[in-house]
Formats: sequence, structure tokens, C-alpha cells
Amino acid sequence: MYKAWEILDKYRGKEIKGEWPTIPEMLRITVNNYSERKAFTTFSPEKLSLTYSESFKKIEEISKYLVSIGIQNGDKVALTGKNSPEWAIAYLAILNMGGVVVPIDYILTAKEVTELIKMSDSKAIFTEKDKYEFIKDNTGQDFNCFTLNYGSENYIFDLKTDTEVDIIQPLEEDLAAILYTSGTTGVSKGVMLSHKNITSDVFMAQGYMRLYHTDVFYALLPIHHSYTMTAVFLESVCVGAECIFGKNLVFSQIVKDFEQGKVTMFLGVPMLFNKIINGLLSGVRKKSIVLYGIIRFLMSISGFIKKSFKVNPGKKMFGFLLKKVGLQNIRICISGGGPLAPSTFKSFNQLGVDFVQGYGLTETAPILTLNPVDQYIETSVGKILPFVEMKIINKDVDGIGDVVVKGPNVMQGYYKKEEESKNMFTEDGFLITGDAGYLDNDYLYLTGRKSSLIVTEGGKNVYPEEIEDEFQLFTEHEQVLIKGYVKNSKTLSEGIEVLFYPTEEFSRDKSEQEIKNRFNEIVEEVNKRLVAYKKIEKVTILKEAMPMTTTKKIKRNEVVKMYS
Repeated sequence: MYKAWEILDKYRGKEIKGEWPTIPEMLRITVNNYSERKAFTTFSPEKLSLTYSESFKKIEEISKYLVSIGIQNGDKVALTGKNSPEWAIAYLAILNMGGVVVPIDYILTAKEVTELIKMSDSKAIFTEKDKYEFIKDNTGQDFNCFTLNYGSENYIFDLKTDTEVDIIQPLEEDLAAILYTSGTTGVSKGVMLSHKNITSDVFMAQGYMRLYHTDVFYALLPIHHSYTMTAVFLESVCVGAECIFGKNLVFSQIVKDFEQGKVTMFLGVPMLFNKIINGLLSGVRKKSIVLYGIIRFLMSISGFIKKSFKVNPGKKMFGFLLKKVGLQNIRICISGGGPLAPSTFKSFNQLGVDFVQGYGLTETAPILTLNPVDQYIETSVGKILPFVEMKIINKDVDGIGDVVVKGPNVMQGYYKKEEESKNMFTEDGFLITGDAGYLDNDYLYLTGRKSSLIVTEGGKNVYPEEIEDEFQLFTEHEQVLIKGYVKNSKTLSEGIEVLFYPTEEFSRDKSEQEIKNRFNEIVEEVNKRLVAYKKIEKVTILKEAMPMTTTKKIKRNEVVKMYS
């Protein structure tokens, strides 16, 4: 294990006041060590790239400006916008002057953003120009609005002051961020994370994944989400690496950015990785079934060598394939935000790409487990991070129970929701994750969310996510969701139903009956692999896509209400 946190010993009592650094302290150490390294880059609409010294100069200017207009230590400042260097600078500037950043999902309407501004008691906001006027007109005269778009009114990089101001630096236990997350439940709660919560997670994650200042991270998923915020943006700041901001999920643009930026660290969600591997291997299969067979055979040999002897021959063996999807420079891929098909995990490693699957919650800043690069288990969501204590309570006969955790990365609570905060913890102070699973040698295996549990007629517990995993590599559907339906109104026992939303490509030129027949075949194939009480009894084909979060998770509770 690489103990990244040990480097902090030489800074404690000098650059670092506490046990863990604050985010501004972490940034200053990086600026001192890697001042001329590229920090934040985007290639569209026009290329913009800032070094750490250039970034820090802007951060200091904006921090002083915020103080000069009356923003004080501990005040909340909202931030919403597309991934960009401006977003990163705004985030760090707010924290640098002791403020509390409130990152808000950019896909929300201006009205919804305004509601969260009021809910969080924010005193100002950095936003994109399309929401600027509405927010400005609906937040009162004393509210300050700034934009993240070059050439627009109150543009972030134009904010400067000649006034002499005192900046009060935050402490490690001070509140750093309030993250509003509805996740898949639809209930908006503000997760309060301290500087210690966030930076401890940044350092602990490096125990299983060695990072370097020469790495180039790619921030594709929305940066307001704790996953991208910690595992991409702040990890890159911590080690002095470059962070390139992607703008959309168009695969051709992603490949272009990969090549132009020579990206080495790529974080994504399971859906994206499934599409990459499916597209790559199905392309080979279409060209030649013989070549496909040879490549799959060589992949199995490569994977065996990698896992058994800690040698990675895949990069050289399959470089020609990796180049087709822009992965030739990628050192590590990280999957999070949902369960990943073990076969996808395995295939990437066989191709020579170190693949890391992790697990966490916004409430834990977010990382709790990671698969070590050299000791990965495809069916596990990873090994418990150093300094994190995890246990399983309320176990059933199979040893599956509630996953609960303690650690320096566990949240302070929900903003202005004392009772709900209290209910999130056990009597002995463990955070209740809401997930079910089991532990084996410090590796966590998840079975599903407790809130989505289906209880069958025979009293068996079924976790929908386990069955949904069986459909990950079928290409006919865009979305799949397993839910319970009331099978017996007297006993309230449930049967198992699957909802499919087909891809446009598959549905094209097919009748409704042809589509239904194919999905029935798929369910029949999956049912053969399932134990009796998990078999699917009802199939529904949807004409409209199910609502999703920005990290591409289906909003399960909304869907269940819609189709029950």
C-alpha cells in the first residue's frame, strides 16, 4: 500500500495546522511544488489552459474581491455551471477565503437553482449566463451574481479589488461544502462536508491507486457531483496533475479530447464503460469471427499474466485496439456511481488498462472502498480504505446485512435537518449507508439498496440491482430497471418485473411485436441463470426513457411511482 498521507508529516505545524490539510492548504502545497505544471484545461469552445501559479493568482484575486463585497468567513456561496477551468477557480476561491461552497447541478432550471440558493442561505452565486438574469431578478437586491462565461457581465476573471482585506483561512473541521443531492430518491438534502472530510478521502484513496504529478485527469461527469469533485478535480489538485474538462458524453469528442490531452486517468460510470468495451469487441467480431476468437484467447492469457505475476503485457499486445477508442495513453480507468458488470471490469484489465472500481456516498465525500490496482477482485466494489471502519449489521441467514461506516470522511450531517441527520447514524456512531452487502477479507460485495428491496411470495429478499447486472452487456436496451409488483393483494407479496427502454438503433424498422419478442428472449436467457425466487415474471417495454440523475442513475423511486 502506498501511504500518500505520510507526506503530510513534513508540512504539519507549518503549511498544515491540523491533522489533515484544508483544501486551501492542500492547494498551496501543490502550487509551491508544481507552480508551472498545467492545472486546468478545456478544449471547447476555445482552448483555455492555466498553470497552477496562474490559477492561484486568479484564486487570490477572486477571494479578496469576495471579502471586499462583504462575503465573510463561513458564508455560503453557490456555484453552478458546466465543467470548466472557471468552475474550478470559483470553487477554490470560495474556499480560499473561508467561505462554504454550494455546488448545484447545472441541469436544474434557473427556478430550481434559485430555490436551492435560498435553502442553503447562500450570499452569492457563480453561474452560467443563461441562468444569470433569472437568478439576479429573483434573489433580492443584496445578492451577488457572477458568471463563468468569458465576455459576459460580471465574468469571474474580471473580479478584482484594490481594497486591502484580511482573509481568514478555514480550519480542517470547518464546513467546506454543502452538496445537494436528490440521487435516486428525489428528496433534496444538503450534505455538509468539512475540509477534513474531503481531503482525508483524497489522500486515503491514493493508498490503493498511485497518482503522479505527470498524470492527466479527464473530468467528464458533472463536477458538482462528489464523485467527480473528489476523485478527479481534487485528486488532480492534490498531486499537481492536470485536469482536463470534458463538455459532453459524445464519444467522438471524448476520443478527440483523450488524444489531444494525452489523458492518463479516466473516471466514468458503468454505462459508459460497457458501451466502450461492447463497441470495441463487437467491431472486431463483425470484421472477423476468427480474429475475434484469437483476440479473446490472447486477452485471457494477458489477464492471467497480469493477475498472477503483476506484469501488464496488454498495453503492447492490444495497443492497436486501444487506439481505436482513444485509450492508448490511459493508465487507470475508474468506475463508480453504480454496479459494473464483472466481465467489463475483467476485459479492461485484460486489454492492459488498470481498472479500478469503487464505492461510496455523497455523505462520505464520497469514496469508501476501492479495488487496489494490483489486487483487484472483479465481483467486489473494492477494499475498505485505510482509516475507514466498516461493518455489516442486521445480517440475514446468508450473511447479507446493512453496510455501516465510520471514518474521517463521514459527513457532519444534513444542513438544517437535525432529525434526519440523527437518523442516519447508529447508536455507536456509524453512518447507515442504506446499502446491503457483505464483507470478505476487507473487500465489500454489494447486493443492493435496502430501500428498493423486493419481498417475494416465499418471503425471500431480492435486490433489484443484482438482477439488473445480468442485463448490462445486452445492447438492445438503453435502460433497464427491475422492480416489484404486487402479485397478491392479500399477502402483499411481490413478483419481479423488468422495464426496458430500447435503443433507437435496435427499435428502428421493427414492429412492436418484434421488439417485444426479442426482449422476451433476453429475459428467458437471463432467467436461466437466476435462482427460482429471482426469476422475472413480467416484462414491460417503455416508449419513453426513464428519468435519470446527472451521473446516469435511473431515479428508481420516481419510476416505481410512474409504473405501479
